[in-house]
Amino acid sequence: MSQPSFSHRMARWRVPLGFLAAIVYFVLARPAVQSIGIGAAVALVGVGWRAWASGMIRKDAALARDGPYGLSRNPLYFGSFLIAVGFAWAGHRAALFVGIVLFFLAIYWPVMRREEEHLEALFGDTFTAYAREVPLFLPWKGSSRRGKEKVPFTWRQYWRNREYNVLLGFCSAVALLFFIKYLRGS
Repeated sequence: MSQPSFSHRMARWRVPLGFLAAIVYFVLARPAVQSIGIGAAVALVGVGWRAWASGMIRKDAALARDGPYGLSRNPLYFGSFLIAVGFAWAGHRAALFVGIVLFFLAIYWPVMRREEEHLEALFGDTFTAYAREVPLFLPWKGSSRRGKEKVPFTWRQYWRNREYNVLLGFCSAVALLFFIKYLRGS
């Protein structure tokens, strides 16, 4: 039996490592009211971006290509990246910012590549054509596919994908940052 690939191990460990990173983050964070405000605003854009994507994706049943999926092949991860950058800013320490960005790239880049292989195996030439038109991660250019297929956002799909957990986590993290600020009196 062969050894699991690096990307497979990262996919398996990304959630536990994320919780460990969150603990380290909250221990090291030195939030200020202004850093929390700016960081939370950036993170909230990420929460919204993820919500939009989550309300449109039907995992493994259909290839999502509309809405945020017409701008990025990985809008859920892009939203998570915005959340990470926002909280990195809110932590008010440069080392946290650099660490969070590097952590995110180290964990999620291999996972995105692994998921690309899965989608190509599942959807074949349809995925290959989509991948040629839409960027992997950063939604820096629009796709020629946008608007050609109208798959609507639905709250039912948002709930089915349990995306509300991201919003709850966001609210809890912002509250914890204010609590840390209060405890440290900074």
